[in-house]
Amino acid sequence: MAYSHTNSKGTTYYLHSNGKMFYFSKEIKEGVLDAVPAGYNVVEMKTGMLVLKRNAPPAEAAAEKTEQ
Repeated sequence: MAYSHTNSKGTTYYLHSNGKMFYFSKEIKEGVLDAVPAGYNVVEMKTGMLVLKRNAPPAEAAAEKTEQ
């Protein structure tokens, strides 16, 4: 089953992938995904457009990287 998300304007979009690129479409097309990829979350822009955003690394992991 395709992953869908309804924005604040009431429009439903479906998540697709074309290699490493992710995008939302109003129609189910080739490359539709069943879930949001690990490490990402869905964010709605002010215009109602949906985008995937990487989750921020935990503060502990970021601190360890800067120490090395």
